[in-house]
Amino acid sequence: MSTYQKICALICLLVICDFSQGFMPSATSPPRSIPFEKSSSACFSEPAGSGIQDSLDNLLDNVKTGYNKFQESRAAGYDFKQNTAAALAGEYDAEAVLAEVKELIGSSPCVMFTWEKSPSCVKAVKYLDIAEANVKNVRLDDPWDKGNPMRAELGKMVGQSSVPCIFIDGEYVGGFDSGPTDEAPGIVDLAFKGTLSAKLKAAGALK
Repeated sequence: MSTYQKICALICLLVICDFSQGFMPSATSPPRSIPFEKSSSACFSEPAGSGIQDSLDNLLDNVKTGYNKFQESRAAGYDFKQNTAAALAGEYDAEAVLAEVKELIGSSPCVMFTWEKSPSCVKAVKYLDIAEANVKNVRLDDPWDKGNPMRAELGKMVGQSSVPCIFIDGEYVGGFDSGPTDEAPGIVDLAFKGTLSAKLKAAGALK
């Protein structure tokens, strides 16, 4: 299932639960699991075991998992974007994924986690190239099923789930033009402060 399909399915489920069943809990409520089973798709005319029925069952499983992951993340105190990242990631081995992320961060003086078509990522790639930075670009959308768990772990690690997610000498510096803290404001702010080139040089990340 593509990320776009997961987002559409998740939104549909949240809307249905909220307005049709009154199922959505308040911000202070504990997380709940989706109470319906695969049999809820029995209203479709395709016989059990058919390709369409299998696809519907798979869709329901993915939506159910995503919804529960969203609620678990929400209960842990994360914001909506991080909760959505968790929902899209689904079930995964968090310890193994986090270890892989940390290994990638340490694999090059400058590492950037991106989506190919993201406007902010495109700009970050362009301006770091202008700065003559030697950047290791880790695509989180190729493939999505591997990148989504990495994005979820990155979000928990740095406090921001958006991309690009940029590290210089193992230190998180933010995204393109935003970041969660003054120490990690994004490369645009660092450039205006006159510290971006110094950071890249000190890390040995200049061409």
